[in-house]
Amino acid sequence: MVDSRSTDMASETGAAIGRLDINGSRLRLQTIIRLRWVAVLGQTLTVLLVYFGLGFKFPLAACLGVIALSACLNIVLQLAFPASKRLLSRYAMLMLGYDILQLALLLCLTGGLQNPFALLMVVPVAVSAATQPLGITSALAGFAVLCASLLTRFYWPLPWNQSEPLQLPFMYLIGNWTALVSCIVFIALYAWRTGQETRVMSEALAATELILAREQKLSELDGMAAAAAHKLGTPLSTIVVIARELERVIPEDSPMREDAQLLRSQALRCREILGELTRYTGEADEVFSTMRLTHLLEDVVDQYRGFGVEVKVRSEPVPKRTGEPSQEPVMRRNPGVLYGLGNLVENAVDFARSKVDIDAQWDEDVVSVTISDDGDGFPANIMSHLGEPYVTTRGMSQTDDGREHGMGLGFFIAKTLLERSGASIQLRNRTGPESGAVINLKWQRDRLQAGASASVQL
Repeated sequence: MVDSRSTDMASETGAAIGRLDINGSRLRLQTIIRLRWVAVLGQTLTVLLVYFGLGFKFPLAACLGVIALSACLNIVLQLAFPASKRLLSRYAMLMLGYDILQLALLLCLTGGLQNPFALLMVVPVAVSAATQPLGITSALAGFAVLCASLLTRFYWPLPWNQSEPLQLPFMYLIGNWTALVSCIVFIALYAWRTGQETRVMSEALAATELILAREQKLSELDGMAAAAAHKLGTPLSTIVVIARELERVIPEDSPMREDAQLLRSQALRCREILGELTRYTGEADEVFSTMRLTHLLEDVVDQYRGFGVEVKVRSEPVPKRTGEPSQEPVMRRNPGVLYGLGNLVENAVDFARSKVDIDAQWDEDVVSVTISDDGDGFPANIMSHLGEPYVTTRGMSQTDDGREHGMGLGFFIAKTLLERSGASIQLRNRTGPESGAVINLKWQRDRLQAGASASVQL
């Protein structure tokens, strides 16, 4: 049977990831307020400079009224809500939609798409793409395109010198409209895609850290046991002393004398057990914390035997033409390596038809481990994406508790933990007529066995 620890950790990680909404809003109200204050300041300075500095005539009062509306909205939001409030997606859509509408009204009063600042309509869409689900971003992009389309027909003339009126042809407006729409669509898709990849990667890395922390806690239990044995020694000594004093004062013919003797003997027995535990932890610490490569692989695969799939482990040094073969690597027990290898072996057992082969070789410089099975191999359409979070060759399935497995996190976590240990990973399929997947891991020998005691017997 598969070790229940792996199942518990997988369930715990799945629950943690389930609490992370990868399609939810990550936009704080304070962010929108700050961006809007920047827009209000920039719009005000630009309008005043063009009107008073350059002497161009346009409806100044209407423009300042539109800008003041944004300022008033910001003040209301700052007074009504805390700075740390995160917006739900629908409210973020309303906020960003308002910004598009406000800018469209300002452009309508100052030349429409003839105004070079029309390009700023891309900004709210880009903010949405970086923080909101694709549906919200698509709706805002569509609204921005609609506003841009209306601005090709409905607008005040572009502010210019009255003595030299500027009349741009309609085809120029169509060109501006095409460029603006293309920019909105491209930036929206690009920002959403990069933002989505960043969110997914950060959540997958959080799951990796959860798994590694759990493995490290399990690995440290031996130290905790030794500490408990040391701390329990003092109260047990006290119990022994008191039991001995009770024996002295209790008459020999009293039935309580046997109870006092039993109490002292059992307390002494507890001290002996704790003493053995303490001596074992201290003397055999290197035996537990370091292991040869073959023992590590056997420890990993032991829990995956007995499922109708033959799992073989073979290990040998790389043959040399001259000289003695190099000794087998001795490495420190690394929870990340154990978990990563275990995950890869589990995948191989799941997809194999009848056998899984694990071949380890080493020389003075490199340690190599190859895991291969006789299944169907990696699907060609996802092979280049394996190792990325939420990419899986498994179908989505539900367990009895309703949780879904097959999220694609397992291989990502294994790859991340193994690469942290210094491993390079290569994936391929067997060449015909054989079939199956092959995973090759390579470490620099000195990095893999860094920290291992030189005194460990080989």
